[in-house]
Amino acid sequence: MYRYFMISLLLITAVNGNAQQIYQTPAAFLEDVFAGQIPPVKKIWLTGKLKEQVTKILRHPPTSLRTRYWQQGSKSVWILSETGKEKPITVGIIINHNHIEKIKVLIFRESRGAEVRHSFFTRQFKDVQLSDNVELDKTIDGITGATLSVRALKKLATLALYLNQQIKS
Repeated sequence: MYRYFMISLLLITAVNGNAQQIYQTPAAFLEDVFAGQIPPVKKIWLTGKLKEQVTKILRHPPTSLRTRYWQQGSKSVWILSETGKEKPITVGIIINHNHIEKIKVLIFRESRGAEVRHSFFTRQFKDVQLSDNVELDKTIDGITGATLSVRALKKLATLALYLNQQIKS
């Protein structure tokens, strides 16, 4: 009996250790942002010089050839993912007039660093824009124990701002 209990406990621990935390689905995020009137999805192709700059921002080549976004007037919404330490973190980013209006962690899959989902961290991104050298124009304070998750969100914020500039051109 003890043996079955221990095997069950190990299986539960293994499953929970790999569980993802869905704080909001991408579809629900879009519904909230656009008050139920979601514009058609658009795509930006990551080729040529654009791919080179995206590679510099992410510090690795992009995982796909195109990125989807939604646009209504001066507002664009990007749902992007970047690996923290081992697993992707999915984030929704709202850009309005080339500034971040809001950033929200939608799905967190890492075993640590989930503190980046809290508003005390994400509100630092409000009104951030890109500097001339394609970096965030404001310092984002880190979180002890969540360094790689913080770095992933900073990369995604930079990427969304950069891609937003490209669709305006």
